[in-house]
Amino acid sequence: MSDIRRLTFDAASFDAELDKLLAWDEVSDAKVVAIVDEILAAVKIRGDAAVIEYSNRFDRLDVDSMAPLTITAAQINTAVARVEPEALAALNVAAQRVRVYHEHQKQESWSYTEADGTVLGQKITAMDRVGIYVPGGKASYPSSVLMNAIPAKVAGVEEIIMVVPAPDGILSDLVLAAAKIAGVDRVFTVGGAQAIAALAYGTESIPKVDKIVGPGNIFVATAKKSVFGMVGLDMIAGPSEILVVCDGKTDPHWIAMDLFSQAEHDENAQALLISDDAAFLDAVDKAMDELMPTMARREFIEASINGRGALIHVPDMAAAIKLTNRIAPEHLELSVENPELMAEQIRHAGAIFMGRYTAEALGDYCAGPNHVLPTSGTARFSSPLGVYDFQKRSSMINCSAEAASELGKVASVLARGESLEAHARSAEYRIKS
Repeated sequence: MSDIRRLTFDAASFDAELDKLLAWDEVSDAKVVAIVDEILAAVKIRGDAAVIEYSNRFDRLDVDSMAPLTITAAQINTAVARVEPEALAALNVAAQRVRVYHEHQKQESWSYTEADGTVLGQKITAMDRVGIYVPGGKASYPSSVLMNAIPAKVAGVEEIIMVVPAPDGILSDLVLAAAKIAGVDRVFTVGGAQAIAALAYGTESIPKVDKIVGPGNIFVATAKKSVFGMVGLDMIAGPSEILVVCDGKTDPHWIAMDLFSQAEHDENAQALLISDDAAFLDAVDKAMDELMPTMARREFIEASINGRGALIHVPDMAAAIKLTNRIAPEHLELSVENPELMAEQIRHAGAIFMGRYTAEALGDYCAGPNHVLPTSGTARFSSPLGVYDFQKRSSMINCSAEAASELGKVASVLARGESLEAHARSAEYRIKS
């Protein structure tokens, strides 16, 4: 059997063990913060020159201008031409499904007229320009391009700026193909904190954006935290995670591979399985042992499974639901007989995959819903990335003379109660004598 943790819901130490398992404390230490602060300040002051300097240092490049870091339309077209037809077709299918799903999220302006003629409403407008950060370190993620850029385009964002690191000058053709398919307007091969700084402050070559979305390493996350307020952010993402709830009637090899699908991201990813069938937990453990030697990313999977994974035995499915809501997972698979009924009782989850045939991996690529999801329990108060993240709401108020007079009386009383005379007199000027 593997070294994965075994937890029992009824054990006296369960709560403490679970809290320790779920804790994610990769908080930026003083050294990381100092490095990021230096980079942010340098880019803010020196612009392109600082971006070039840090790109050379951290991505092992040797460039003396922004030209090599700026991807042209011709370069993108050349990259697309190199992509295998099957892969290009898959990207197009995924993009279309993501686009159709997000079309349903579009919000519309609305208004209503009161009896006295006053019109109240809400105006929906898209952001002008957003930046998307696409990781380019341990792996390339064309799916991340689709998931971040397409909702922005559906929302009506005028310009999308994509930044993606290209260590040693290597950049995935699939990433560039995804950028073209998703409608990205400009691409720069810049990563790390310097990319976040450039998007937040603007440089001679990289324009300032209104919002930055997309995951990155601890330096990217720290930089995003530091520039929040100057620009909007999607979220500060933690490691990827999956929670599978199974009644013991799904093929244990399927479940083992579902757990691996998140564990292979990196050593900090988390894969959890909850079941009321102890024998099934044993079967999944055995299946993991059988499958592990066949995995290309075995090093990451083993580190994740043994370091942050767990097989959790519960007395019944009621306990499984209670536990799921406590964990508030990023990805939740309900591999049970009646997933619809169970889903009604789930209050906190980023994305819910229902039934034995709905692998979480489908959501990562082509099901349609967004794969940018709240992690580390933040599904308690956060939602998946969507069109609504790229739209703003403005309140609309148009008072008739009659309403201005009546509301002015109310506002006057409240304003004077707060000792704000100018507020009161401003309202009182509109009161009919």
